[in-house]
Amino acid sequence: MLKMDKINQLIERYNRLDFLKWEIEKASEAIINSFLKGGKLLVCGNGGSAADADHIVGELMKSFERKRPVNQKLKSGLEDIDSSRGKYLAENLQQGLPAISLNAHSGLISAVANDIDAAVVYAQQVVGYGNSGDILIGISTSGNSQNVIDALMVAKAKGLITIGLSGNTGGKMKAFCDFLINVPETRTAFVQELHLPVYHTICMIVEEHFFG
Repeated sequence: MLKMDKINQLIERYNRLDFLKWEIEKASEAIINSFLKGGKLLVCGNGGSAADADHIVGELMKSFERKRPVNQKLKSGLEDIDSSRGKYLAENLQQGLPAISLNAHSGLISAVANDIDAAVVYAQQVVGYGNSGDILIGISTSGNSQNVIDALMVAKAKGLITIGLSGNTGGKMKAFCDFLINVPETRTAFVQELHLPVYHTICMIVEEHFFG
């Protein structure tokens, strides 16, 4: 019920997203189930969507709206190692949910672009990071960004669950997404304006499940 409450709050503020309620719910459930099974979340995009990928990771890897104390085993281990600094770390660190922004590794990206092909900078990382049952979120306002599409293709081949954030049509990437959240805009800035409340809602749902 808390999950639908948060989605309904989103729809109250952005009623044009009502047709995406099911996709948002199922995408949230997929991420939760992946984390429960020891999986991780990979995210990629270009330009403003790269910033959105970083943003999503930031909401998951530390507290967003909920307190996230580390578990007792880690607390005890830290305090056993160093009674002073360990205690500080135990009291101040927050439990993270494993998420990686694929556009954050500039050295690796430049190496792939130079040595292989700039179009595969994200696909190459899915090869290295991705395992069956993990999640890949690909963000493309047009749905036609080749490097995002390539990453989604590799993810499907490796057994990852794929989630797309796009604009109105979904573009070419929709063929490779298990869940497509195609907000009803076509202009890049307007698409991005709707992506933010959507992924904030997803992050809130996921955090609530684990730390509510």
